[in-house]
Amino acid sequence: MTWNPLRLLGVLAVALLFVPVAASAATKPQELDRLLTQYHQLRMFNGAALVANEKGVILKKAYGSANFEWNVPNTPDTKFRIASVTKQFTAMVILQLVAEGKLKLDDTLVSALPDYRKDTGSRVTLAQLLNHTSGIPSYTGHPDFFAKVSRNPYSVADFVKQFASGDLEFEPGSKFAYNNSGYFLLGAIIERATGKTYAQAVQERIFTPLGMKDSGYDVYATVLPKRASGYELEPKGYVNAPYLDMSLPYAAGALYSTVEDLYRWDRALYENTLLPEALKQKMFTPGLENYGFGVFIEPLKLDDGKTELATIHHSGGINGFSTRIYRAPATREVVILLDNTSRGDALKPLAAGLFSVLHGIPPKAPRLGVREVLVSALDKGPIADTIARYRELKATKADAYDFSADQLNSLGYRLLRNGRTADALEIFKLNVEMFPKVGNVYDSLAEAYLAQGDKAQARVNYRKAVELDPANKNAASALQKLEAPAGAPASKAVHQG
Repeated sequence: MTWNPLRLLGVLAVALLFVPVAASAATKPQELDRLLTQYHQLRMFNGAALVANEKGVILKKAYGSANFEWNVPNTPDTKFRIASVTKQFTAMVILQLVAEGKLKLDDTLVSALPDYRKDTGSRVTLAQLLNHTSGIPSYTGHPDFFAKVSRNPYSVADFVKQFASGDLEFEPGSKFAYNNSGYFLLGAIIERATGKTYAQAVQERIFTPLGMKDSGYDVYATVLPKRASGYELEPKGYVNAPYLDMSLPYAAGALYSTVEDLYRWDRALYENTLLPEALKQKMFTPGLENYGFGVFIEPLKLDDGKTELATIHHSGGINGFSTRIYRAPATREVVILLDNTSRGDALKPLAAGLFSVLHGIPPKAPRLGVREVLVSALDKGPIADTIARYRELKATKADAYDFSADQLNSLGYRLLRNGRTADALEIFKLNVEMFPKVGNVYDSLAEAYLAQGDKAQARVNYRKAVELDPANKNAASALQKLEAPAGAPASKAVHQG
């Protein structure tokens, strides 16, 4: 669930650049461990990993600390919040209820949840909630959600009324828009259909039957053995991630688990013990934007730049935690990565590297993001110095660092969050200069102009963003508000694109 700023580590970045060799079957565990260690040494992964194929587990190992204050190490049975990986468990329970005849995929939201508003709830089906095509606004997209709401506990019913009942943003079924509100509502539907809490339903229907003894619903007050703490990495070191009341992610992202338990889940999905085969196949059938029910179904490109592996996967991001699980059904391979330092940006390339080792392809060595080099300079001089440093590194060390568009984008959003709007504008302008054909960088520049109060320039850049990427929902929505008749307020949301 998508509910990150590191130190200068240039020496390590250069030291760990190497030309790897393809691993033989006997050396694959060592090659997998070597790659994970490289990511860990660059502070791009801190957590637990499990890699397996059809014969069983090849590597199961933990890296770094579960608690930095006490220097407690991560272990393979450390419990991590899994964030939006929760969604596949929520989808499974819904499909079980369909198999039992208690629900139908074409049931309307209002028939499954009679207290929901009738005008919109009568137009949305359970299938549309499952595959993110409902049109209901996602509560995590609200500009004030994290700042004003995320620390406060809510009952399920109260949260649905206040944050998951907005006017439809588009005709249900016509578009894909990743949506935490939809999965919150599915949790409420599970409670009504079963007469149990969401936590009880998942426990009784999935975790207990599969022997997932180290998985459950994360409750902050519970003393939970071997629970990892969540962190973020700032220029001066690790800090504790902001508090989040776990009643809010709920069925969209409130579960915890371990790599071992998620491996049990992976293996169970090859059987029909949880669900009849026909319904299981519905779960894994891609809809709009390759999303099924709680999972993406799309290829992962390996590190030779050519090989594509058909995968079923999902990521998760929640305060302090990042998660990835990639399943390759054709070969029964799985990569499970649980991180407690908010490094979701590094987990996809790490997974691609690990799969590459399994397939005899030399994995790419990790590269430190250029953002991580630049962020430490932000408070030491004018923004022009940071921009000059970027240009110097791009000209002299283009292969040593990751210069992708999201590097400057995340740097700009850091400045924007800290109230340095003018400086953020300069960073976003630089990103547009470097990536003139990437729609999202214009979207970000427009948001900075909007934060500065320059609606004219915001419109220009939102239009460019939509022109280059018609699927950019944020830009299209913001542009619509800006071009609305006088009196319609323009949003100043920072969406971290």
